[in-house]
Amino acid sequence: MRFGLQIPNFTHDVPDSELFDRVLDHATAAEDTGFHSVWVMDHFFQLPPLGGPDAPILEGYTLLGALAARTRTVQLGTLVTGVTYRNPAMLAKIVTTLDVISRGRAILGIGAAWYDVEHAALGFDYPPDRERLDRLEEAVQICRGMFTQDHFTYTGAHYHVADARNLPRPIRPEGIPIMIGGGGEKRTLKLVAQYADACNISGSLETVRHKVDVLHRHCADVGRDPAEISVTRMSTLVLTGSAEETEQTMQFLIDAAGAEAAEGFTIGQEDDLAEVVEASAAAGVDEFIFNMPLSDVATVRRAGEFLHTLAS
Repeated sequence: MRFGLQIPNFTHDVPDSELFDRVLDHATAAEDTGFHSVWVMDHFFQLPPLGGPDAPILEGYTLLGALAARTRTVQLGTLVTGVTYRNPAMLAKIVTTLDVISRGRAILGIGAAWYDVEHAALGFDYPPDRERLDRLEEAVQICRGMFTQDHFTYTGAHYHVADARNLPRPIRPEGIPIMIGGGGEKRTLKLVAQYADACNISGSLETVRHKVDVLHRHCADVGRDPAEISVTRMSTLVLTGSAEETEQTMQFLIDAAGAEAAEGFTIGQEDDLAEVVEASAAAGVDEFIFNMPLSDVATVRRAGEFLHTLAS
């Protein structure tokens, strides 16, 4: 079992000029304590639960490039890029640049996009679900081709490249790993089986088990060994100091967001966290990615040090 940290929020009660320093503190705390990966969101407006469009947020790939220059070991990626935001050939170039800066630590996280509010506000087209998934399928093929081939040509319904070069090349000869985010059973997980190195699933353990089973069926249909695909699960982690605090926090979340939404949280002390991690591994999860939007750097370190004991 590996562990990742997603950094979703940028409100740290500091001036804008110090925002990156606070994000870097969280990223280096994760790296120092054994997290395998660090992720940021690819959004231009902050999400409603974290303050909405009036809250600060940094552009994902600029931020990752800066983190790449200041870290040494953690894998770096967006969880996940919206396919609607960038031409896929440009995206391949951006992620390759991140890979070179980080000396081979980039991951392309990509999905079909969903935040219609920022699309409308910033002028991005927001096609229907089916078209966004069609675009996703074409984009991952273009990115894979540009990661692995010296000259790449592709013609699709939405995108095309002609004799595309991507120099410098990714550091790893096999190219940059591609993660597809989302758990859609008919199309998204099928795209994972066809094209991806990893997927990201969220929700309860029951949901995760079911999605992993669906993914394995898609792998069988396309002749892919499911062991070639890393399954990641994302959850919001709230570390507590007592059983009473755990119960109170869980009840607060159920009251505020409902029982189904609360299932996407991991709340408790270290023993509770160990049980969730063990159950997730049994359900087929290879890497557990946590975000900790309510936590300071010390709590990130507390989580990382404990998780490191589970991984070792």
